Amino acid sequence: MDGGEEQATGWVHKVVESGEWAGWTFYSADPFEDHAGPYYYRIGEDGRPVAAFRAEHKHMNGGGFMHGGAIMTFADYAIFVIAREALTDGHSVTASFNGDFVGSVPPGALVECTGEVVKNARSMVFVRGLITTGGEPVMNFSAIIKKTRPRT
Repeated sequence: MDGGEEQATGWVHKVVESGEWAGWTFYSADPFEDHAGPYYYRIGEDGRPVAAFRAEHKHMNGGGFMHGGAIMTFADYAIFVIAREALTDGHSVTASFNGDFVGSVPPGALVECTGEVVKNARSMVFVRGLITTGGEPVMNFSAIIKKTRPRT
């Protein structure tokens, strides 16, 4: 999608032009994700979508590592990035999410997620993914996105 282009949903996708995230796309669609992020995405060299963000102090738990809720919030963002091409007909929601925490994220780390659509059915999209930092796994997950009718 071109920088600044709006979908029927009103979401604005903007390609970042400078700084650490130059070449990545930011979109503002969900007030909670805007608060929890910022999150970014791009298409990787292998043609698959990649979502990413930088771990900040606000994402940490009392032990000094990323809070599990922050990881899950990013995963929920990432499933829609992964399934983006399957979700062209309107609004959709997370119907199911299963994840396993398998590592930790320190402050300042780059956190990335890749994945794939396992099946794009008529009303559901089945996704699986892996969140990593420094090449090490943090969370593996599977999710189901429910396609809903467009808002009027």
